[in-house]
Amino acid sequence: MSAKTQRSEVLEKAHAGGSRRYAETKIKYTDEPLGKVLVVPDFLPSPAELAFREEGVKVTLALSKKSIEFFKSEATKHHTQYQRMIRRLLDAYVDGQAPTRQPTRTLGDKAAQRR
Repeated sequence: MSAKTQRSEVLEKAHAGGSRRYAETKIKYTDEPLGKVLVVPDFLPSPAELAFREEGVKVTLALSKKSIEFFKSEATKHHTQYQRMIRRLLDAYVDGQAPTRQPTRTLGDKAAQRR
């Protein structure tokens, strides 16, 4: 008996035994009232926000060997790039500092302070 014939017999037996495949099942709809419906505001970002990429600036930075080894190891575990992880860490730090950040002083402010 060929493999094709065996496969056909198995399928016929399964179908004859009353087992139905998901696609063959009928859905029964009812006309029940829905009750009180709550409309949830759209909280997802727009496609434009998802496609946005912040402008990057290339820098040369000497970091400790242990820091680089840590980020490379974690990046491998999470299937990402270690430089991306470092960049996101720095961005998160900056975002956390934004509300308490002191305004930058201008040269005029420094001159007034000396008087």
